Amino acid sequence: MTQSAALAGVFDELAPAYDHEHHEEVARALLALTGPGPTAAVADVACGAGAVSLLLARHRPADAPPVLAVDVSPRMIETGRARAASSGVRRSAIDWRLADAVPLPVADHCLDVVLCASSLHFLGGRAVADWRRALRPGGRVGFTLPSATHFRPSARFRALLAADVPLPRSAEEACAWAAANGFTDAVSRVHVLGGRRVVVTSAVRPAGRP
Repeated sequence: MTQSAALAGVFDELAPAYDHEHHEEVARALLALTGPGPTAAVADVACGAGAVSLLLARHRPADAPPVLAVDVSPRMIETGRARAASSGVRRSAIDWRLADAVPLPVADHCLDVVLCASSLHFLGGRAVADWRRALRPGGRVGFTLPSATHFRPSARFRALLAADVPLPRSAEEACAWAAANGFTDAVSRVHVLGGRRVVVTSAVRPAGRP
């Protein structure tokens, strides 16, 4: 079974009882740090039930391009669409795509912002390389990772973790990892959400690098 198929199966099972409140808090923290412009071209990578996309779409003008929301789980995409409809988000505000998160289904250098909440530790370093491809020079990436000091995954989730994405123990470690992967001007914050700690990072794709 491929990694994508395994992830799709796990998150399909989780969709009916997904912890929307936690993921909405993570989305708020990510958007606050990243600050996408009102008409920025944005992709929400491994969007799950759409916490980031829904929050972003509610505050964008009608002439903004749709937020691209990509996930490999059919049930997560279905849940996101249903939540968007029930909350009054315009149908055209989010472009829901059932697809692998890597590579993103976009042309090179066409995005202003790439956002990835609570998923990079499953996608691996290849996702970061693809974000550099998809972002315009000067574009911004924002991602969250669970803190290594508090993350206690089940055996099933542990088996799906990417070996090349070390979970940070601090904001400084997250910034250093972003810099080592080709981004500049990294800023990071540790958010305490109940008994969990989430490290939120934003960084810039520099000009002149592949």
